[in-house]
Amino acid sequence: MSDIASNRQARRDYTIVDTWEAGISLRGTEVKSIRGGKINLRDAFVRVDKGEAWLYNCDIQPWASASHEQHDAKRTRKLLLNRREIEKMHAMADIKGNTLIALRAYWKNGNVKIEVGAGKGKTHVDQREDIKKREQKREIDREISRHNQR
Repeated sequence: MSDIASNRQARRDYTIVDTWEAGISLRGTEVKSIRGGKINLRDAFVRVDKGEAWLYNCDIQPWASASHEQHDAKRTRKLLLNRREIEKMHAMADIKGNTLIALRAYWKNGNVKIEVGAGKGKTHVDQREDIKKREQKREIDREISRHNQR
């Protein structure tokens, strides 16, 4: 499994509670563009509508060598999931403060997969605490490495 694109901002702004792996319905020119790395998940999110999961704001740039058939860069794309997974996603999204976010896109057995996460928005204080924890971990690791070098 190799990553194509990731949404690093999502992990900073949200506490990820649960994740799912979803297939995605694509056109031929979209697959060619993704192979070229022209995909952006920064503002991508998922909505469950009438028992189907849809990916919004996923930016797949048009393929330069395409013929007259060209895709819209930010069209909504259907996610391919089991009914139970869709129901679980819908239940998580109904909880106040939760959002369904596209976390990363990757190849698996020649198919494009999207990792979708249910996230609860972090406040500014939560983000500061995460930074503090990260800095403390770095300091501990530095001290351990200095001690081991002696």
